[in-house]
Amino acid sequence: MSTRNSQSNKAAARERLREERERDVRKAKVRRQFTVAGAAVVVLAIAGGVSYAVVQSNKPSEWQAAKDATTVVAPKNTSGQDGTTVIIGKASAKKTLVEYEDSRCPVCAQFEQTVGPTVQKDLDAGTFKLQYVGATFLDNSDNGSGSKNALSALGAALNVSPEAFLQYKSALYSAQFHPEESADKFAKDDYLFKVADSVPALKGNAAFQKAVKDGTYDAWAMKMSAAFDKSGVQGTPTFKMDGKTLTAQGSENPPMTVAEFSSALSTALKG
Repeated sequence: MSTRNSQSNKAAARERLREERERDVRKAKVRRQFTVAGAAVVVLAIAGGVSYAVVQSNKPSEWQAAKDATTVVAPKNTSGQDGTTVIIGKASAKKTLVEYEDSRCPVCAQFEQTVGPTVQKDLDAGTFKLQYVGATFLDNSDNGSGSKNALSALGAALNVSPEAFLQYKSALYSAQFHPEESADKFAKDDYLFKVADSVPALKGNAAFQKAVKDGTYDAWAMKMSAAFDKSGVQGTPTFKMDGKTLTAQGSENPPMTVAEFSSALSTALKG
């Protein structure tokens, strides 16, 4: 091998080593850039996730949003501000029985199961008109939503007809469907639909179901609940006529039997 060829080969080898080192440096630089960029993306993603979580946590709940709503869709067969006056019965009836109830209330369920048919009979006979005021305070005891959801569904039933409303209210309080106070079953739309299937006018009623699913009457329910809160009534069930509370004779308790109700009603009708 000539000296020239040997020197040339060594020079070529040194050049290859230099080029390889430069390539390694470039690759390392690129890797660092990707690492930094990736870290930045992760930081941004985390920051974005935190921001999203903060925004979501600061968003009002579904029911708080309904409570704060400035636009209220009231069901048919209502009157007054935001449609919160619900009066059912014959126009010829001279007296109005105001009924304050919470859908989750077990005592209301007891009343409806025992005295409800008598109330309906008197209503049909034109003895009085019935004004319904719905409450939702029992949801506060367990951070539930069944009272609110059931009240909104009652609005959807009222939009169908007063008769559908009364029948649905009766079904919600029935021994078959009314849950224990600790079980918030009315919070589930599917359960409300199950109850509704026992009412001919509501069974398979697509418009009723859509209104419940869409929360069409959620804001109305919250306005109704606010009307109850402003009434000064402390518990449910409560019944008033001409501003006076109906009670079982000799007590401050609501009339819970047919005899107690009939006696209290007779006194109120004379007043």
